[in-house]
Amino acid sequence: MVDLLPSLRFLGADVLTADGFTVGPVDVLNGQFAACPNAIEVDLSGYWLLPGIIDLHGDGFERQLFPRPSAPFPIRDALAATDREAAAHGVTTAYLAQSWSWEGGMRSPDQAERVMQAVLDWRQHALTDLRVQIRAETHLIDSVPRLIAAVERFRIDYVVFNDHIEEGLTMQRRNPDGFANWARKAGLMPQELSDRIDAAWARTKEVPRALLEMAEAFDRMGVTYGSHDDRDAETREVYRIIGARIAEFPTTRRAAAAAKAGGDPVLMGAPNVVRGGSQAGNVSAVEIVRAGKCDGLVSDYHIPALALAVWKLVDEGVLPLDRAWGLVSSGPARVLGMLDRGEIAPGLRADLVAVNKATRAVEMTIAGGRLAHLSGPAAARFCGRVETRMAAE
Repeated sequence: MVDLLPSLRFLGADVLTADGFTVGPVDVLNGQFAACPNAIEVDLSGYWLLPGIIDLHGDGFERQLFPRPSAPFPIRDALAATDREAAAHGVTTAYLAQSWSWEGGMRSPDQAERVMQAVLDWRQHALTDLRVQIRAETHLIDSVPRLIAAVERFRIDYVVFNDHIEEGLTMQRRNPDGFANWARKAGLMPQELSDRIDAAWARTKEVPRALLEMAEAFDRMGVTYGSHDDRDAETREVYRIIGARIAEFPTTRRAAAAAKAGGDPVLMGAPNVVRGGSQAGNVSAVEIVRAGKCDGLVSDYHIPALALAVWKLVDEGVLPLDRAWGLVSSGPARVLGMLDRGEIAPGLRADLVAVNKATRAVEMTIAGGRLAHLSGPAAARFCGRVETRMAAE
């Protein structure tokens, strides 16, 4: 485990609190925000001090595992690279969105269990709080008992239900080149992928009972669960009824509106915000944010997009900085009920990001009181002050 920092007091920065921005000291002691009058003082004038980013869904780590479909890398090395990338972009809590799917390959149950075990093993070395979110394909009926057992064994606390069957059937008909690329990424021939989709589709009538079985098990274990890519209000209502309250990436305005009307939190993709629209042709995330129907942004397939999305919202006048940053910090914390993080406040976990006001670059990330990333002018200020104090002692 990375060592805890000595007691620190950061001065001069604009600090984002639950009440907005203020200028005042931020003290870090024993991994928490806590008063420490004799702490080492570091001047961060010219910076924003912001709560650490909480990413509830990121599948970009797949590129670290499989930079090419036929060229897998060791999971431990991929986790280390993902961990460093997350820290460099201000992420202090990161859920790796691992599929449990009939696709097989890097999204198979076998691979999912390998990733879950590797994350447990890596946690003692991690710079950030790395966790696993399971994306459970609803039509993988036979593996439901295995999935429930894995969620319990590997201490998974967040699951979302996916249903990509219709997408697969549509892509077969309308976009054979895209379908062939999907098969290639799964390490399959197009006909093999087609056969898997057909076999899963044949189990459609069994899906409702499987969903209920999983929901009852997750309720018993205290696991939070939701749904992914809700197409309409009716789909969202079905998931709400079984207890899958989080609406992750609703694809239409109606689905997002139905979620909010029912009190269900909505998560949207940060890349959608940065690019000005969905790469899949779904509803614009900015539109959902403008309507006040977005509770949090997630990295989806691109970790740097989290901070970039904040600046996009600020620059386009959609939200002020405090509310925009809340979509990647306090908002996600509330969605998942993470009471120990998401804000800069006494007694909470010391997750902290220093952003240079002149460049908007993330120059320092502290995760749980541990230094996860340090660069640029902030590094010179931090290291010089800490080294001077330690030498004096």
